[in-house]
Amino acid sequence: MTNPADAHAAAAAGADAIGFVLYPPAKVAIDARTAAAIAATMPPFVEIVALFVNATAAEIRQTIDILKPHTLQFHGEEPADFCCNFGLPYIKSCHVQSTDDIRRTAAAHPHCRALLLDTYVAGVAGGSGQSFDWQKIPANCPHPLIVAGGLTAANVGTLINQVHPWAVDASSGIACEDNRRQKNYDKIADFMRSVQDADSNQTN
Repeated sequence: MTNPADAHAAAAAGADAIGFVLYPPAKVAIDARTAAAIAATMPPFVEIVALFVNATAAEIRQTIDILKPHTLQFHGEEPADFCCNFGLPYIKSCHVQSTDDIRRTAAAHPHCRALLLDTYVAGVAGGSGQSFDWQKIPANCPHPLIVAGGLTAANVGTLINQVHPWAVDASSGIACEDNRRQKNYDKIADFMRSVQDADSNQTN
Protein backbone atom coordinates (compact mmCIF):
# COMPACT_ATOMS: atom_id res chain seq x y z
CA MET A 1 0.00 0.00 0.00
CA THR A 2 1.20 3.52 -0.81
CA ASN A 3 -1.65 5.76 0.34
CA PRO A 4 -4.35 5.89 3.04
CA ALA A 5 -7.36 5.53 0.71
CA ASP A 6 -6.10 2.26 -0.77
CA ALA A 7 -5.23 0.86 2.65
CA HIS A 8 -8.67 1.71 4.00
CA ALA A 9 -10.35 0.15 0.97
CA ALA A 10 -8.48 -3.09 1.60
CA ALA A 11 -9.32 -3.09 5.31
CA ALA A 12 -12.98 -2.33 4.61
CA ALA A 13 -13.11 -5.26 2.17
CA GLY A 14 -11.84 -7.60 4.90
CA ALA A 15 -8.05 -7.68 4.58
CA ASP A 16 -6.33 -9.02 7.70
CA ALA A 17 -3.01 -7.30 7.02
CA ILE A 18 -1.61 -4.33 5.13
CA GLY A 19 1.92 -4.45 3.74
CA PHE A 20 4.40 -1.65 3.16
CA VAL A 21 7.42 -2.16 0.89
CA LEU A 22 10.51 -0.56 2.42
CA TYR A 23 12.72 -1.37 -0.56
CA PRO A 24 13.51 1.73 -2.64
CA PRO A 25 13.97 -0.01 -6.02
CA ALA A 26 10.44 -1.46 -5.89
CA LYS A 27 7.71 0.22 -7.92
CA VAL A 28 5.45 0.38 -4.85
CA ALA A 29 8.12 1.39 -2.33
CA ILE A 30 7.43 4.03 0.30
CA ASP A 31 9.48 5.45 3.16
CA ALA A 32 8.94 4.56 6.79
CA ARG A 33 7.38 7.90 7.76
CA THR A 34 4.81 7.73 4.98
CA ALA A 35 4.00 4.15 5.96
CA ALA A 36 3.65 5.18 9.61
CA ALA A 37 1.24 7.97 8.69
CA ILE A 38 -0.94 5.48 6.80
CA ALA A 39 -0.72 2.86 9.55
CA ALA A 40 -1.78 5.37 12.18
CA THR A 41 -5.16 5.78 10.44
CA MET A 42 -5.97 2.08 10.15
CA PRO A 43 -8.80 0.45 12.10
CA PRO A 44 -8.03 -2.06 14.87
CA PHE A 45 -7.13 -5.69 14.19
CA VAL A 46 -5.49 -4.96 10.83
CA GLU A 47 -1.89 -6.13 11.06
CA ILE A 48 0.90 -3.90 9.77
CA VAL A 49 3.65 -5.72 7.87
CA ALA A 50 6.98 -4.12 6.91
CA LEU A 51 8.71 -5.70 3.92
CA PHE A 52 12.49 -5.54 3.47
CA VAL A 53 14.94 -6.85 0.89
CA ASN A 54 18.48 -7.29 2.21
CA ALA A 55 18.26 -4.17 4.37
CA THR A 56 20.84 -3.51 7.06
CA ALA A 57 20.03 -4.11 10.71
CA ALA A 58 20.28 -0.36 11.33
CA GLU A 59 17.78 0.38 8.56
CA ILE A 60 15.35 -2.18 9.92
CA ARG A 61 15.61 -0.92 13.49
CA GLN A 62 15.06 2.65 12.34
CA THR A 63 11.96 1.57 10.42
CA ILE A 64 10.65 -0.35 13.44
CA ASP A 65 11.08 2.76 15.61
CA ILE A 66 9.13 4.89 13.13
CA LEU A 67 6.50 2.48 11.78
CA LYS A 68 6.04 0.12 14.75
CA PRO A 69 4.95 -2.82 12.58
CA HIS A 70 3.42 -5.99 13.97
CA THR A 71 5.37 -8.28 11.65
CA LEU A 72 8.49 -8.13 9.48
CA GLN A 73 8.68 -9.72 6.04
CA PHE A 74 12.06 -10.58 4.55
CA HIS A 75 12.23 -10.95 0.78
CA GLY A 76 15.99 -11.20 0.28
CA GLU A 77 18.77 -13.55 1.32
CA GLU A 78 18.45 -12.85 5.04
CA PRO A 79 19.58 -15.76 7.27
CA ALA A 80 17.48 -16.94 10.20
CA ASP A 81 19.70 -15.49 12.93
CA PHE A 82 19.41 -12.06 11.29
CA CYS A 83 15.62 -12.30 10.93
CA CYS A 84 15.23 -13.28 14.59
CA ASN A 85 17.23 -10.31 15.81
CA PHE A 86 14.52 -7.64 15.99
CA GLY A 87 12.08 -8.84 18.64
CA LEU A 88 9.20 -9.19 16.19
CA PRO A 89 7.64 -12.18 14.41
CA TYR A 90 8.75 -12.52 10.82
CA ILE A 91 7.65 -13.96 7.50
CA LYS A 92 10.30 -15.36 5.16
CA SER A 93 9.76 -15.37 1.44
CA CYS A 94 10.74 -18.20 -0.88
CA HIS A 95 10.99 -17.63 -4.61
CA VAL A 96 9.80 -20.98 -5.85
CA GLN A 97 11.56 -22.90 -8.58
CA SER A 98 11.08 -26.34 -7.05
CA THR A 99 9.57 -28.12 -4.06
CA ASP A 100 13.08 -28.40 -2.65
CA ASP A 101 13.33 -24.59 -2.52
CA ILE A 102 10.36 -24.53 -0.16
CA ARG A 103 11.69 -27.35 2.00
CA ARG A 104 15.13 -25.73 2.26
CA THR A 105 13.70 -22.35 3.23
CA ALA A 106 11.43 -23.95 5.83
CA ALA A 107 14.36 -25.87 7.33
CA ALA A 108 16.59 -22.79 7.36
CA HIS A 109 13.96 -20.67 9.14
CA PRO A 110 12.49 -22.86 11.88
CA HIS A 111 11.24 -19.86 13.87
CA CYS A 112 9.55 -17.86 11.12
CA ARG A 113 5.88 -17.05 11.59
CA ALA A 114 5.08 -18.19 8.04
CA LEU A 115 6.62 -18.85 4.66
CA LEU A 116 5.53 -16.62 1.82
CA LEU A 117 5.76 -18.41 -1.51
CA ASP A 118 6.35 -16.15 -4.48
CA THR A 119 7.27 -16.56 -8.13
CA TYR A 120 10.92 -16.82 -9.05
CA VAL A 121 11.96 -14.27 -11.66
CA ALA A 122 15.69 -13.79 -12.15
CA GLY A 123 16.88 -10.47 -10.76
CA VAL A 124 13.48 -9.54 -9.31
CA ALA A 125 12.80 -9.52 -5.56
CA GLY A 126 9.03 -9.78 -5.98
CA GLY A 127 6.01 -8.06 -7.43
CA SER A 128 6.38 -9.67 -10.84
CA GLY A 129 2.66 -10.24 -11.27
CA GLN A 130 3.38 -13.79 -12.40
CA SER A 131 2.14 -16.98 -10.80
CA PHE A 132 4.12 -20.19 -10.27
CA ASP A 133 3.22 -23.87 -10.45
CA TRP A 134 1.23 -24.53 -7.28
CA GLN A 135 1.81 -28.26 -7.71
CA LYS A 136 5.30 -27.60 -6.34
CA ILE A 137 3.90 -26.69 -2.90
CA PRO A 138 4.41 -29.62 -0.50
CA ALA A 139 1.44 -30.87 1.48
CA ASN A 140 3.37 -31.22 4.75
CA CYS A 141 5.20 -27.91 5.17
CA PRO A 142 5.98 -27.27 8.87
CA HIS A 143 5.05 -23.57 8.67
CA PRO A 144 1.84 -21.77 7.76
CA LEU A 145 1.95 -20.82 4.08
CA ILE A 146 1.14 -17.50 2.47
CA VAL A 147 0.91 -17.67 -1.31
CA ALA A 148 1.68 -14.70 -3.54
CA GLY A 149 2.52 -14.26 -7.19
CA GLY A 150 0.05 -13.16 -9.82
CA LEU A 151 -3.06 -13.70 -7.72
CA THR A 152 -6.29 -12.13 -8.98
CA ALA A 153 -9.98 -12.55 -8.35
CA ALA A 154 -10.02 -15.00 -11.26
CA ASN A 155 -7.49 -17.48 -9.85
CA VAL A 156 -7.32 -17.03 -6.07
CA GLY A 157 -10.33 -19.28 -5.44
CA THR A 158 -8.70 -22.10 -7.38
CA LEU A 159 -5.52 -21.64 -5.36
CA ILE A 160 -7.37 -21.78 -2.04
CA ASN A 161 -9.32 -24.88 -3.05
CA GLN A 162 -6.18 -26.59 -4.33
CA VAL A 163 -3.53 -25.58 -1.78
CA HIS A 164 -5.47 -24.51 1.36
CA PRO A 165 -2.92 -21.85 2.37
CA TRP A 166 -3.08 -19.96 5.64
CA ALA A 167 -3.27 -16.66 3.73
CA VAL A 168 -2.93 -15.11 0.29
CA ASP A 169 -1.04 -11.99 -0.75
CA ALA A 170 -2.16 -9.63 -3.53
CA SER A 171 -0.52 -6.54 -4.97
CA SER A 172 -0.28 -6.26 -8.75
CA GLY A 173 -3.50 -8.28 -9.14
CA ILE A 174 -5.48 -5.52 -7.44
CA ALA A 175 -3.57 -2.56 -8.89
CA CYS A 176 -4.74 -0.02 -11.45
CA GLU A 177 -3.69 -0.91 -14.98
CA ASP A 178 -2.02 2.44 -15.59
CA ASN A 179 -0.47 2.95 -12.15
CA ARG A 180 0.90 0.10 -10.05
CA ARG A 181 1.16 2.42 -7.05
CA GLN A 182 -2.61 2.77 -6.82
CA LYS A 183 -5.19 0.05 -6.20
CA ASN A 184 -8.38 -0.57 -8.14
CA TYR A 185 -11.21 -0.76 -5.61
CA ASP A 186 -13.39 -2.95 -7.83
CA LYS A 187 -10.48 -5.40 -8.09
CA ILE A 188 -10.04 -5.34 -4.31
CA ALA A 189 -13.72 -6.09 -3.77
CA ASP A 190 -13.74 -8.86 -6.38
CA PHE A 191 -10.57 -10.39 -4.96
CA MET A 192 -11.89 -10.44 -1.40
CA ARG A 193 -15.22 -11.85 -2.58
CA SER A 194 -13.39 -14.69 -4.32
CA VAL A 195 -11.36 -15.39 -1.16
CA GLN A 196 -14.46 -15.40 1.00
CA ASP A 197 -16.36 -17.66 -1.41
CA ALA A 198 -13.47 -20.12 -1.45
CA ASP A 199 -13.23 -20.02 2.36
CA SER A 200 -16.94 -20.84 2.56
CA ASN A 201 -16.37 -23.85 0.32
CA GLN A 202 -13.71 -25.13 2.72
CA THR A 203 -16.17 -25.24 5.62
CA ASN A 204 -19.16 -26.68 3.73
